[in-house]
Amino acid sequence: MAFLILGILLLALKLAEFGPVGAWSWWAVLLPFALATAWWAFSDAMGLTQRRAMDKMERTKAERRNRNLQALGLSPRRERLARRASEFPADAAVKRSAKDRT
Repeated sequence: MAFLILGILLLALKLAEFGPVGAWSWWAVLLPFALATAWWAFSDAMGLTQRRAMDKMERTKAERRNRNLQALGLSPRRERLARRASEFPADAAVKRSAKDRT
């Protein structure tokens, strides 16, 4: 994205013939666009773009699930499990399991 912004800025300066950029060759002005294209091709080939999209979808799905659980008056699973664990001390669980050996 930085290459694209730099390219647009240099292109605007070249077209306005502002400062030293007005005297630069077109190759130097258009180079950031070529670099942006190369970066996007590399990131697509390495799977970075798809991985970021999948991570974003997973975060959105988890947030939506938590929102829906809270709207229903239920707490997320981790909190529910922690609450259950705090209700029964560990030694009580051992005693209970020792009694139930039938």
